[in-house]
Amino acid sequence: MRWRGRRQSTNVEDRRGLSLGGGAGLGCGGLLLLLVLSLITGVNPLELLNQVQQPETGGYSEPGRTAPDQNDEMSQFVRTVLADTETTWHEIFEQMGRRYQEPTLVLFSDRVSSACGLSSSAVGPFYCPGDQKVYLDMSFFRQLDQQFGAPGDFAQAYVIAHEVGHHVQNLLGISDQVHYRRQQSSRAEANELSVRLELQADCLAGVWGYHANRSRQMLETGDLEEGLNAAAAIGDDVLQRRMGGDVAPESWTHGSSQMRVEWFRRGLQSGSPSVCDTFSGDLRQ
Repeated sequence: MRWRGRRQSTNVEDRRGLSLGGGAGLGCGGLLLLLVLSLITGVNPLELLNQVQQPETGGYSEPGRTAPDQNDEMSQFVRTVLADTETTWHEIFEQMGRRYQEPTLVLFSDRVSSACGLSSSAVGPFYCPGDQKVYLDMSFFRQLDQQFGAPGDFAQAYVIAHEVGHHVQNLLGISDQVHYRRQQSSRAEANELSVRLELQADCLAGVWGYHANRSRQMLETGDLEEGLNAAAAIGDDVLQRRMGGDVAPESWTHGSSQMRVEWFRRGLQSGSPSVCDTFSGDLRQ
């Protein structure tokens, strides 16, 4: 990606090098992940919860290690990608006659407190609608490369843009509608709604990628393949196979590799949120 020398967002809160005293529990995204792991492994979700959750014992405290440089290259990259998503969504919201409210992106290490609760980095990047913040432990980028085989800066940018996509859904009221429908649904129906919400965020990430490429020429040769590879690497079917379990579509919460690639590609090819209606039709066609 051609990201160096571009505008960097000021909406980044760097909490790296800080830790929560006494450990941390799970946020809303973490609880959902635990339920998925329980379905895959057959382990009681309460047992999994006990392994990762400890009581909150107070505020932040400095761990016995040196805090990272808050202006290191990776944080500059994150700030630049976030700034470009701001540019894209300001323009699109203006076309819709609406005002885009920029989210804050929180960089953290190990564990973090949010309006969704206390969360460990094991849950991966997440968006909390309660405080309209994206939470990111950049060690996930290393996992994406080394464990999931999805290296590259555009793969990392896709992760950020996906979480910003959840912010867009929140601003448009889509998240609240899905939350209400999930409360009225069976577990299988609730899981499918979650899949549709996540696939829409993939598509919205693609919408950003389209404008970053067409309007600002940020993408280089091979970047699109990096992003599509990342979408494929974190499909629910792939994750279930990696954990040694059977592929169980009824337990999916994010969608298969094929689904994630397809919806990310749709956004990349169109650049319009209008192509991102994942709530109509059969996702498995």
